[in-house]
Amino acid sequence: MITLYLSALVFALAFLFRKLLIRLLVTSPIDNIPGPTPKSFLKGAFGQVFNPDAWDFHREIAETYGSVIKIRSFLGDNWLYIFDPKALHHIVEQYVFEETDGFIQGNKLAFGEGLLGTLGEQHRKQRKMLNPVFSIAHMREMIPIFYDVGHKLRGTLLKKVKNGPQEWFISRLSGKIDVLYWMSRTALELIGQSGIGYSFDDLTEERPPHEYAAAYKQFVPASFKFFFIRNYFLPTLVKIGTPKLRRYIVDLLPGKDVQDLKSIIDIMHDISVMIYESKKKAIAEGDAALAGQIGRGKDIMSILMRANMSASAEDSLTEDEVIGQMSTLTAAATDTTSNALARVLHLLAQNQDAQEKLRREISEAKGAMAQFDYDQLVSLPYLDAICRETLRLYSPVSMIPKTARKDTVLPLSNPIKGLDGSEIREIPIPANTNVIVGIMASNRNPELWGPDSYEWKPERWLKPLPNAVSQAHLPGVYSNLMTFLGGGRACIGFKFSQLEMKVILSLLIENFRFSLSDKEIYWQMFGVSAPTVHNSAKSGSQLPLIVERI
Repeated sequence: MITLYLSALVFALAFLFRKLLIRLLVTSPIDNIPGPTPKSFLKGAFGQVFNPDAWDFHREIAETYGSVIKIRSFLGDNWLYIFDPKALHHIVEQYVFEETDGFIQGNKLAFGEGLLGTLGEQHRKQRKMLNPVFSIAHMREMIPIFYDVGHKLRGTLLKKVKNGPQEWFISRLSGKIDVLYWMSRTALELIGQSGIGYSFDDLTEERPPHEYAAAYKQFVPASFKFFFIRNYFLPTLVKIGTPKLRRYIVDLLPGKDVQDLKSIIDIMHDISVMIYESKKKAIAEGDAALAGQIGRGKDIMSILMRANMSASAEDSLTEDEVIGQMSTLTAAATDTTSNALARVLHLLAQNQDAQEKLRREISEAKGAMAQFDYDQLVSLPYLDAICRETLRLYSPVSMIPKTARKDTVLPLSNPIKGLDGSEIREIPIPANTNVIVGIMASNRNPELWGPDSYEWKPERWLKPLPNAVSQAHLPGVYSNLMTFLGGGRACIGFKFSQLEMKVILSLLIENFRFSLSDKEIYWQMFGVSAPTVHNSAKSGSQLPLIVERI
């Protein structure tokens, strides 16, 4: 054990010395870009950017330094924080920039070789196999599954509020519940049934959380503790020895945080393998057996597995890659969707006029129908405006780090002034330079969206957008926004997520009125933003609201 610790110490010191030597001897064009003064010599401004309470810091640097900002990181390492439209186009539309090694290796360890844990040709091959599953035609077939899940949620909540308004809290012991808790359970069940053909939750109050759900809910805060290590040390650590040796070393590490994260990942992987084996068996037994499963053989993984079996050798995915898609899809679709739904409900509780307007639209459009079909649902203008505006102002993911895989040049929409006073119209980017795609900064940019860009105004989507927005040619796949990114690594399931949100919101707003409680809610900027009760002794994310039956 002592030898292990000494080896780790020697490795860390050698790594630090090499980084410091490179920084002292090598100059970079990025040195001339303005940026905030770092608070730490060791970590630079890294802790200020990647921080649960960094909202004000992100706004401050955007307003102070403009759309290209130098961020000093580990031992003076230069990163760039970018929301210049032309530069963003260059970053996301070309394969020069891809996710950082830390991001890729971290997701590969957590979820396997799925879309979030692969690069280059392997990633492109996986997307080619998955793209047909996320078509509009397939989305139409998902509507009944979405409504089945939504009706279960509605039924349980109707029981909870039948005796008048109820304040929803996290505490299970008191018999009370909270909005985020139910949105998380609902989002997991939605992706469970429609994504991997498996039911995690019957959405009743008595049902304890599924082991996978409990593990995944802990994953984001548990992994966030290792954000710095993941970005700077993990890409090197995964090259040491064999997977078996690395696992042995992790088992020996004494830190509780390390062991907790290891257990969470083990649970998610084991359940993914179990679901995969069950589905493989059903496919082998024929269509009748598959139709008898959750999802009736129309879920994403059933379609993917059948397509993979008939694909050519060069196009097919390995078994590990297919299993990796399960945890990847579940991870990508759970917190982002649940927290976006929670954000909408929180905003509607704050804006009762908007809530009433949405309720009228839903009620009048629905009439005597049992439920909306796909075309009716997506054509509700105010519901669509509320979703777009919420995802503009409050993107669940605020930023995405990427790295340049080779030397390149970033063109800029507007010139910036360097520290030496020179005008900069393009920036030479050395290979291995990290950049941060400023999703939130782009979506809130006053130069594009106007002086009210920091205000939540769904009505802005019911009229033509400012000319500056269309002229900027932002590369996002969704509505002139960077919320779902763009290019070859855009969110493959953004239409899927939109449909989920609209189904659940249409059911909830039709049946319930949401109001603020006496608790002050504060949203934290984790990897996926999440609400907490300000100054609460309770740990974990929560969103207490008062709910009345209509």
